Amino acid sequence: MANVVPTSKVKKPILVQSTGSVTRQRLIESARYLFWERGFAGTSMADLLAHAKVNSGSFYHFFDSKEALLREVLESYLVALHPMIVEPAYSATTKPIERIFAILEGYRERIVMTDAQYGCPLGRLALEIDPENRPAHKLIAENFRGWIDAVRDCLQAAKLPAGTDIEALATYVLATMEGGVMLSRSYGSVDPFDRTVKALREHFRLLMK
Repeated sequence: MANVVPTSKVKKPILVQSTGSVTRQRLIESARYLFWERGFAGTSMADLLAHAKVNSGSFYHFFDSKEALLREVLESYLVALHPMIVEPAYSATTKPIERIFAILEGYRERIVMTDAQYGCPLGRLALEIDPENRPAHKLIAENFRGWIDAVRDCLQAAKLPAGTDIEALATYVLATMEGGVMLSRSYGSVDPFDRTVKALREHFRLLMK
């Protein structure tokens, strides 16, 4: 799950095939930022067009609807998961369990960087998007699945006690991260996130005694 802090500054891709591809990318980047800042429902088409600096004709050239753009945003998070979240954490340490905490540290940095205003964009969309919008929820679940898989790979490389339910433990780590991020945003402080991570570390200590 690539929970990067979306930026309001649209960056030009390094490799550009056409003006159309630049416009399409601007729309995606604007949607990522606005859906994170205001939510999907709170972002109007006028907001998207103004932020991306495009007209409605250009929008509908690339996307059938705001829902179609949402799906593209969710696909972009899937693509960014490993290069933006997993690989930096893996490069920080070779110890499997510490790699998990390096991933969590990345989220802590985002909380601090935004003065505790950071909220997981996928978590927000998961709560906001209508449950009947199955295409969007399928992509959100795939993002969560990718995050869980990355943690599960670390757990499989660690020397955990026989019989440990690795799938459940990886899901528990995700729930810890999502809950900690949500509480920190509500409290306006990184302290709740730190407390949840501290409890998770104690859980691992007791598990591996």
